[in-house]
Amino acid sequence: MTNEEKTVALLKARGWHISFAESCTAGLAVGALVDVPSASSVLDVSFITYANEAKTRYAHVDAEIIRTHGAVSEETALAMAEGVAKESGAEVGVGISGIAGPGGGTEEKPVGTVCFGFYINGKRSACTCRFGALSRREVRESAVRFVFRSLVTLLK
Repeated sequence: MTNEEKTVALLKARGWHISFAESCTAGLAVGALVDVPSASSVLDVSFITYANEAKTRYAHVDAEIIRTHGAVSEETALAMAEGVAKESGAEVGVGISGIAGPGGGTEEKPVGTVCFGFYINGKRSACTCRFGALSRREVRESAVRFVFRSLVTLLK
């Protein structure tokens, strides 16, 4: 079983739903989930919140969080996760924001930095991964793999 299949099975067993607010992955995570045939039983809606304005409008991220911490931060990813879960009525929300490259990185946040937020039935957690100087596609794919590995662990 893939981690995506395990995620769907774990959500179905609880009768829960999941929603994503994706920035740098731009729909790859929700796309990986819907590759699982029974995903429709756990997914109603997700958002690609690439622009900061989309993060505030659809995932209800307070603009002050973005101004203070940046769009690529654990604080923003966590707010995205909680916001999308509450907006969609899902028990599980995932927020993903990062720098896929090849430009846009800084010394503090180099290319390959991706921040993740998880909101699971009221519990919040966030983390940052630095995937390194991979290609844009590889950073995005690495982020999606990390999301589903994390979800399997967090949902068990």
